[in-house]
Amino acid sequence: MDDRLVVLVTVPSQDVGKDLARMLLSEKLAACVNIVPSIVSLYTWEGELCTDDEALLMIKTTEAALQELISAVSGDHPYDVPEIIAVPITAGSTEYLSWIGEVVTR
Repeated sequence: MDDRLVVLVTVPSQDVGKDLARMLLSEKLAACVNIVPSIVSLYTWEGELCTDDEALLMIKTTEAALQELISAVSGDHPYDVPEIIAVPITAGSTEYLSWIGEVVTR
């Protein structure tokens, strides 16, 4: 079960996040998506300092599904360069980690 990941994706609104989450879940690319409703992101884009209110998706998936998940998010995301960062899950509930593998079909 060392192939389980949390993928972090920022979105401009909860509504966009819900749409992406539903798509990933229906395609069986994710087992669960948590939406953190209000974050403030500061970053440099095209030479400008930007500050935006965003939401954060925390997507539970497998390494086998990652590339397809990245393609799906990139294709439906409103940003030119969406933040998509995968972090390995190094430990956790055996039952929960097994469930991720049962739900994600890649």
